[in-house]
Amino acid sequence: MKVLDFPLVKITLAFIFGVITSYYLSFSILAIILMLCVSFVLFCFSYFWNLKYHKKYIPFGLTTYFLSFFIGALTLLSHTENLQKTNYTHCDRAFEKKQIITLILREKLKSNDYADRYIGLIKSISDENFSGKIIINVQKDSTKNPLIIGNSIKIETVLQRNQSSKNPNQFDYSKYLANKQIYAQIYCQKREILVRKTIEKDIWYYCAKLHSRIILNLEKSKFNKEEMNVALALILGQQQEISQDTIQDYQYSGATHILSVSGLHVGFIMLFITFILKPIPNTKKGSFFKLISILISLVGFAIISGLSPSVLRSVVMFSFLAIGNHLRRNGNIYHTLLVSILLILLFEPYFLFDVGFQLSYLALFFILWLQPLLKNIYKPKNKITNYIWEALTVSFAAQIGTLPLCLYYFHQFPGLFFVTNIIILPVLSFIMIAGIIVMIIAIFTSPPFFITMIFEKSIYLLNLMIHAVASIDSFVIRNISFNSYFLFTFYVLIICCIIWFKKPNYNKTIFAFCSIILVQFSFILTKIQTETERELIIYNEKNNTLISDRIGKNIIVFTNDTTHKNENNKNINYYLVGNSLSLSKVEKIKNLMYYQKTKILIIDSSAIYPLVTNPDILILTQTPKINLDRLLKEIRPKTIISDGSNANSIQRYWKESCLKQNIPFHSTKEKGYYKL
Repeated sequence: MKVLDFPLVKITLAFIFGVITSYYLSFSILAIILMLCVSFVLFCFSYFWNLKYHKKYIPFGLTTYFLSFFIGALTLLSHTENLQKTNYTHCDRAFEKKQIITLILREKLKSNDYADRYIGLIKSISDENFSGKIIINVQKDSTKNPLIIGNSIKIETVLQRNQSSKNPNQFDYSKYLANKQIYAQIYCQKREILVRKTIEKDIWYYCAKLHSRIILNLEKSKFNKEEMNVALALILGQQQEISQDTIQDYQYSGATHILSVSGLHVGFIMLFITFILKPIPNTKKGSFFKLISILISLVGFAIISGLSPSVLRSVVMFSFLAIGNHLRRNGNIYHTLLVSILLILLFEPYFLFDVGFQLSYLALFFILWLQPLLKNIYKPKNKITNYIWEALTVSFAAQIGTLPLCLYYFHQFPGLFFVTNIIILPVLSFIMIAGIIVMIIAIFTSPPFFITMIFEKSIYLLNLMIHAVASIDSFVIRNISFNSYFLFTFYVLIICCIIWFKKPNYNKTIFAFCSIILVQFSFILTKIQTETERELIIYNEKNNTLISDRIGKNIIVFTNDTTHKNENNKNINYYLVGNSLSLSKVEKIKNLMYYQKTKILIIDSSAIYPLVTNPDILILTQTPKINLDRLLKEIRPKTIISDGSNANSIQRYWKESCLKQNIPFHSTKEKGYYKL
């Protein structure tokens, strides 16, 4: 049976389409419930009609897909926490004045230079019951941090809403957190926190306690700090203490995936357990015992690694693969994947918009689909050559499947990814096996010195190899412009080419050529858009003034500091990459500018400006010492813009002055960049 003929495939696709549609169109819950009820009635009617006449009844299939679509839409809405009345986002006073917030610490995040960071669950605000996840930033100081997961704490503070990106084409951290149902943050000092004696001892508490015990026992065995941090990332998924330089090495070498515990690591666990249980005969009882052992091992690994979302989804995915293998239903591995996707999204529909989720399933799907084809191109007789060829084909299959998505999200490509995967797989295989043994021992006691030393040296060797590959900087291709048109058309091209490659015929050849034409159309459409657009942008820069004037592909950057290479400025770079542009020229900012028929007056810290009446836009930069009330009466501008280089205190007065005279005021610190 072909994959697409399996009914669950179409049902899952309809469910996913419902989730995506609900995410982008923001349906009301009442409308979705009403449509769900209607589709359910039609489904029941068509089902009994089909049952009565025993015929293939097309409306039955359609009503099934409509029902699945609306279940998907409702699932997403029911998991959107800010739609619930008890969510803290509906407590407006908590964002305006100090309130006593009671919450429980759920998870420790990676600390930054200034604060230790946690995810907490709000329980009450000023003795009123509220709920929801929030990030707590505890300022670092010389005193020891007493907080542990499970602590119930009280803080008198003001909630700070997550700030959206302030400049074009930037990563939207606010949206990223919203997809995790986190809508605000708390900033506090240790002395402001009241820690209650009672600790909520749930599974998260015991997972954190287990981690602490493992780390303590590893430290007792004199495990080198740098290697231990990598070991904790590899085995337990704990990246909180790993250095930025190490992370960068893994990124540039194309090996970032091994630092995030996911499908690769869970797959290693499954293969290792399967290898250990190989002597057990494949009888009915023996096969069932193997299945139970694998499932218990996977669940145990998920608990040891802290029940992170990436681990949970990988455990679910490989659990279904193990069950499918136990049932010995050859050819339905894709159906097994779809069942795991459907089950995960029923409980966590927002995983669909998580980059890790998308990359995990795409990589596994293309390994299962494309790798056997690549493997059959060449069949080496030598075992070592065969190993290298298999590693290459797996690596290329995964890379081909995830390449468009990686370029779309990250705009860079590690050219030596295949070298990295060949040289690290043997070491990584040993590290995973040794690491699991060391971690299990560390749960109970300090591991023996010789085992710790072997494990430590293997990680040191891994880091050394990763650094050697990453140091060949010329093979890391950065700043690749890749928009949504390219993403869609390149996947169409890849899929059509693989289908043709499997079994070429005339129709498949036509589709392959059509997909090439579609890619060309995406380039033409991008080129037309790039060359016909014109816009002027005032950026939000903390200590600098930055304005870009774009006419088609030509972009001129105006700044008060022309000595720096502005093409390396992050905000400018995001804009250039996001719009397939290259910087034409950098010029010094002038007090008077014209954009088409718009007259723009700029006043900087010198407070010297030409006497221009009725400018369309007045831009204030570098905190100029002016009497804005008097200035507004003199020149009568239509709009005031304050960029990020101005002090926060003075902007409040400017805003009040504009309100008095009914002039629109735009602060880039509050509202983000301004675009004409």
